[in-house]
Amino acid sequence: MTIGPDYLSHPEWGFNTRQIHAGYSGDPATGAQTPPLYVTNSFHFPSAQSAADRFALKELGPIYSRLGNPTSEFLENRLANLEGGVGALLTSSGQGAITLALLTLARQGSNIVASNSIYGGTYNLLAHTLPRYGVETRFVTPGDYDSWQENTDENTVAYFGEVVPNPRGDILDIERIAQTAHENGIPLVVDSTVATPYLCRPIAWGADIVVHSATKYLGGHGSALAGVIVDAGNFDYAADGARARFPGFNTPDPSYHGLVYARDLGVGCPLGANLAFILKARVEGQRDLGFAVSPFTVFTLGLGVDTLSLRIERHVENARAVAEHLAGLRGKGQITEVRYSSLPDSPYRELAEKYLPRGAGAVLNFDLAGGYPAGRAFVDALELHSHVANIGDVRSLAIHPASTTHSQLSVEELAAQGIGAGTVRLSVGIEDSADIIADIDRALAAVAADATASA
Repeated sequence: MTIGPDYLSHPEWGFNTRQIHAGYSGDPATGAQTPPLYVTNSFHFPSAQSAADRFALKELGPIYSRLGNPTSEFLENRLANLEGGVGALLTSSGQGAITLALLTLARQGSNIVASNSIYGGTYNLLAHTLPRYGVETRFVTPGDYDSWQENTDENTVAYFGEVVPNPRGDILDIERIAQTAHENGIPLVVDSTVATPYLCRPIAWGADIVVHSATKYLGGHGSALAGVIVDAGNFDYAADGARARFPGFNTPDPSYHGLVYARDLGVGCPLGANLAFILKARVEGQRDLGFAVSPFTVFTLGLGVDTLSLRIERHVENARAVAEHLAGLRGKGQITEVRYSSLPDSPYRELAEKYLPRGAGAVLNFDLAGGYPAGRAFVDALELHSHVANIGDVRSLAIHPASTTHSQLSVEELAAQGIGAGTVRLSVGIEDSADIIADIDRALAAVAADATASA
């Protein structure tokens, strides 16, 4: 793991340059232009002393690929640079990144205050799985700002939300929620999968930890499964208000000879950055829970990151065109609502302009008047769009959340996330926008024909 100015050098470089060059200036062994694929599970130690120092965290060299691999290190440093963080950790999935980030902060008896407008799988983790391990989640409506404070107590260890929630798209007010979190001595964790660092850099608005499902836009091609955690390095786990709230950071870790993360790796540590969180996540959580990602997967993700901004520009351009087309059909028989926060009449337009001025991503959804059967009929009638449980592919994707990705939620829980029986979610790809729109129109015509035939 490279620390400090080596991978944060050239701050004058723009995003397009840094997504290609940050974190890598040639393989130290071969000088390879492209970050090489290190397919190995373990690494030779230069000496017995070096081995001992690495296991004691006195030297941050490679040990075993579950803890870190040079292929991963290159991309971790690049993603930390793009987000403006001090360090990053790749995991085997986006869900693994969220789980590991939250469990690094939480322990039995802790609670998390979370937005109720989140991906269905994350809702399940927070509402059903973590409680089995003694971690409670208190869900709030993200725009009800008083509710974040009202649900906070001495056992709250994190605020959590999605920058652009999947599928609702109601933009999280990062700055305002971060302020409440910090007034209470709590870090803000945000999922920025839909936004990507090209559209929004949450750390600049006060977020402390950023997670992504790298499976989506970072990789971009639907070919790899991975997640990433990025640490801002701004939250002081040794501060007066944090010591009691985060005992795991402030008491000796017996598995590392009594190391105290907040004291030895936090603010003012010899490593030159506050790495208490990201190193605890790596050397304790990743070590013990094993959310390790394959080096081959990381290699393919890195190729995707090289073109991130180019792809996202096209995704957003097409998403605007599709959203505007659907908005033009609203109220004319089939479509009752369209949700895309960059539309002029969206209630979240102001937040989108603040946090995502280039556009609110490429995930949008709309409601069909025919409800559940119409939603299913629509996705069956599509030809260009792929019917898959994914977003962030270069291809246009569609799904009916009520019968698939969010089918485990109750009617009330679906409503809280802005999902109705006839809601269809689109992940707009980078094909020609005219072809995407024509496919949508063909499917709408097929749904109308089915409705007429069965009337």
